[in-house]
Amino acid sequence: MGARANNRPRRLRALPRAEIRGRRVPVAVSRRARLLGLSLLDRRRAGAGLLIPGCRSVHTFGMRFALDLVFLDFDLRPVALRHAVPPRRFVFERRAQAVLELPAAPGRGAG
Repeated sequence: MGARANNRPRRLRALPRAEIRGRRVPVAVSRRARLLGLSLLDRRRAGAGLLIPGCRSVHTFGMRFALDLVFLDFDLRPVALRHAVPPRRFVFERRAQAVLELPAAPGRGAG
């Protein structure tokens, strides 16, 4: 693993990883991982993001920074994008089959 992997939160280190949109991200396969997403982490420890399969909606309760949300179809192609979603929000996309949670670009949103 290496120093970079050891910097990741334990709950993300244990998850399988997938290559999506040029990023290697953890995949939220457990109920806990799906519920928590990137909440309660600071931007630095959130890493490259988190893929949540079988998901059409995301909450940002417990977030310490804004998220860019990429809603994906069955083939993991983007169907919708929400930039800099702040904490304490609920976002839904009916066409989605998965969501890629990404820390919002610096300078966008809270944190």
